[in-house]
Amino acid sequence: MAEKIQLTKRDRLAVAWRSTFIQGSWNYERMQNGGWAFSMIPAIKKLYKSKEDRKAALKRHLEFFNTHPYIASPILGVTLALEEERANGAEVDDVAIQGVKVGMMGPLAGVGDPVFWFTLRPMLGALGASLAMGGNILGPILFFLAWNLIRWGFMWYTQEFGYKAGSKIT
Repeated sequence: MAEKIQLTKRDRLAVAWRSTFIQGSWNYERMQNGGWAFSMIPAIKKLYKSKEDRKAALKRHLEFFNTHPYIASPILGVTLALEEERANGAEVDDVAIQGVKVGMMGPLAGVGDPVFWFTLRPMLGALGASLAMGGNILGPILFFLAWNLIRWGFMWYTQEFGYKAGSKIT
């Protein structure tokens, strides 16, 4: 029996870090697909050894994808788990992987926009601006640090949640 391939925390951190750039190659045809595929590269390299398998996996992740950039994290986590299962011989086909992505991206985008763009960011911005208007340099620094700590913590935690839930979430 072949040795089971498993993504380490370091592999998943590499995916999470790359996911911060998910909108870096946004386009009108497939939206965030380039950023999504870019995010998946560390996992693809770990899970698939042959050039053909890697090429097929990368192509699988170049399909249409669009959601809130921070809410992509739990979807990434589930997708990582499905790719891991597939690499270890489970019957997980392209349609199942794409189906999970499509099924989760719309509803989760509807959650991300109001929480992050319309609630959290304005609240932190108002706090930072009120400090800055009083001449306090900590205003913009506080905004920057608080926003990024919350954003990164959310992205990492939800990616891990999705990874641990894996195919059970489907």
